[in-house]
Amino acid sequence: MNLNLKHTFITELPADPITKNTRRQVSGACFSYVTPQQTSKPELIHVSEDISEELGLKKEDLKSEEFLNVMTGNSALDDTKPYAICYGGHQFGNWAGQLGDGRAINLFDIKHDEKQWTIQLKGAGETPYSRQGDGLAVLRSSIREYLCSEAMHHLGVPTTRALSLALTGDEVMRDMLYDGNQAYEKGAIVSRVSPSFLRFGNYEIFAARQDHKNLKTLVDYTIKHHFPHLGKPSKDTYIQFFYEVMQRTLDMIIHWQRVGFVHGVMNTDNMSILGLTIDYGPYGWLEGFDFGWTPNTTDAQNKRYRFANQPNIGLWNLYQLANALYPLIEDVKPLEDILENYKTGFEIKSLAMMKSKLGLLENEEKDQQLIQTLEDVLHLVETDMTIFFRKLSNFKKDNSINGFQLIQDAFYSIDSITDTIKKQWYDWFDLYHFRLEKERLSDAERKTKMDFVNPKYVLRNYMAQLAINDANKGDYNLIDELFQLLKQPYSEQPEHEKWFAKRPEWARHKVGCSMLSCSS
Repeated sequence: MNLNLKHTFITELPADPITKNTRRQVSGACFSYVTPQQTSKPELIHVSEDISEELGLKKEDLKSEEFLNVMTGNSALDDTKPYAICYGGHQFGNWAGQLGDGRAINLFDIKHDEKQWTIQLKGAGETPYSRQGDGLAVLRSSIREYLCSEAMHHLGVPTTRALSLALTGDEVMRDMLYDGNQAYEKGAIVSRVSPSFLRFGNYEIFAARQDHKNLKTLVDYTIKHHFPHLGKPSKDTYIQFFYEVMQRTLDMIIHWQRVGFVHGVMNTDNMSILGLTIDYGPYGWLEGFDFGWTPNTTDAQNKRYRFANQPNIGLWNLYQLANALYPLIEDVKPLEDILENYKTGFEIKSLAMMKSKLGLLENEEKDQQLIQTLEDVLHLVETDMTIFFRKLSNFKKDNSINGFQLIQDAFYSIDSITDTIKKQWYDWFDLYHFRLEKERLSDAERKTKMDFVNPKYVLRNYMAQLAINDANKGDYNLIDELFQLLKQPYSEQPEHEKWFAKRPEWARHKVGCSMLSCSS
């Protein structure tokens, strides 16, 4: 493999002077050098050719023994020194202290076509930050991360990417539901790709330790390599840096809300400084439209990370980042102004996003009320979000199509719809029809625009679970089928119509198909 290697992270930032790989508190350093654990019988399951091209890899590289060994931790490229990053974080609202790359090891940084990338292995063994974990990953969680990160990219959602998915040939002990029932599972490794894996927690850890020197070093590095347009470091630059992080975070969460994605673990250590979706654990897409739904079993009681609360948690996390950056700025007001801008920005962008889902381009005073009424009606009975919005684009301004009948396939139980509920739906479609008459687009033009923001296909949890079931039997065909399907989520793809369907009833409460734990 002939890659344009760069070593900016490990040459420009302070390293942990202790090279022995023992679990410990790491002070005064941004990272620790780590050697991935050797795997007994690595086997490549799938590779994303899209992202491999972005990295400058050739097709023959992907089939080479070198690629297999590097992407499973059995060897390192010449002149590279793998490392794990130190960070802290707030978990479920509480400061957790040092966390760090507990099961992720960064292989190297590269530059290709003027873009910078970091290649990282998830599940390649222990690091100083592994705490009580073994640093390994299992097949089920690796499949979910591999498929989802690439699916999110093609949905237009800012995200880290995935390059490859591989088996290690080793077994890993896991307690899937944290109920005392441990069992061996197939070990696996995902190679992840991002311009940077820096998180809010990278800055929080230095602020919490009052290590302002290294805090400044890390912020200056981040601006130099990822926000170079901001110019040389200064108080004003730091303020503008925080503003851009706020905007990117807001835009990412608006995209989540648009497609019905719920992250599940919005801790500050899972918040990318670049506004990318990062760390795919117990995530999920809304099946029934439900503001209160969370995919995370750990969050089932308090529902801190429920669908409707994601924008609020984004703001809460930005407050923690503002606190971390304050020692470099020493002025509260500009930080408060930016946080206030998040609130107003969310209202404006959320309204624009919802209007785009409804095919509304003109500005009308009562649009917010129309949207609120729709959300109220969607909550009356279990209604599939993806199917509802996709079907809605077929509504006609001449009222030649009965709106209620048009979206009936989105209801999980048509028998649960009373006459009262049906009337509320008819009333909303009357309002929607009246509103569409004020639009200048034709039905066909509106449908095109709506179908571009309302996906037909998303990675429902039951779909991923079916692929996991097959993979556990040594059959990886469904992984590739779903991978190819999700590369065109807005296209009709009639040959894949079976995936444009509600979650089957057998999957409603099945492990892996509804809620998930943080176990990996």
